[in-house]
Amino acid sequence: MDIRGLGYVTALSTDLEQWREYAIQVLGLMIAPESTDDVLLLKLDERCFRIAVEKSDRDGFGVSGWEVADQQAFDQAVAGLEAADVDVLPGEIQARRVQALAKFRDPEGNRHEIFWGPVSDYSRFVSPAGVKGFVTGELGLGHVVLPATAFDRCREFYTHVMGFGLSDLMNVRFTPDPAEPDKRLHFLHCNNARHHSLAIFEMPSDSGCVHMMLEVEDVDEVGRALDRQQAHGVKLSATLGRHINDDMVSFYMNTPSGFDLEYGSEGLVMDWDKHTAFGTTATSHWGHDFSIGFRQD
Repeated sequence: MDIRGLGYVTALSTDLEQWREYAIQVLGLMIAPESTDDVLLLKLDERCFRIAVEKSDRDGFGVSGWEVADQQAFDQAVAGLEAADVDVLPGEIQARRVQALAKFRDPEGNRHEIFWGPVSDYSRFVSPAGVKGFVTGELGLGHVVLPATAFDRCREFYTHVMGFGLSDLMNVRFTPDPAEPDKRLHFLHCNNARHHSLAIFEMPSDSGCVHMMLEVEDVDEVGRALDRQQAHGVKLSATLGRHINDDMVSFYMNTPSGFDLEYGSEGLVMDWDKHTAFGTTATSHWGHDFSIGFRQD
């Protein structure tokens, strides 16, 4: 399967107005004019949308939408899923504004979509919060980190069925308690130069997603977003820091749907022919105190 990048994500929300305020005033995203009373479409580049927040009776993560190049690549992707005995269903192409769409789940039950041919008028992105721009294009939207308690089955599915490659891996604990078991966290890349478009974490998640990431053009934009997070009382999940594996300078905060969002810049652009995967027991060179998310009220 030749996945070119993370094309979009969806979220579930009991309160679209809360998401609207968060998207505009904290993230600096535009509300697409095609939004309705039931679906809030969030724009951060020339695409019609990159995040779709759907009205629901619960809060949580929705789907990860993976982009392939064309109809031939789409047909090959569907055939590969069916050959692996994955249930594949047609999707609503008008809702996603694409040429073709297929829906399926991974061994954990995480929801995914494969698509090609996004439709957009390519109107200019103008951030209501003054954000200069987000890093997308050939690198895709950003990344998602998904729960994988069925870790080995998920790892095999993503690498052997969906065609992701291993970027690197971690074994992490959240506390200094030696009785806390290590949790595997594997970072996976697709056919672009972003360090990882997907990661799987050996832990459950009530929201259906550990976090998603948006990348801005420079570190000053990260600092300004941190100011907006504090000004609007959004709960911080991890302090500012720089990751070891992808060099991202970022912080983490809650979303109205219950999963976290990483807001960062300066992520590595990879040359996969020269990269050697490695393992680490630490997440960051400095910062990224994740305990703050558990200490706050």
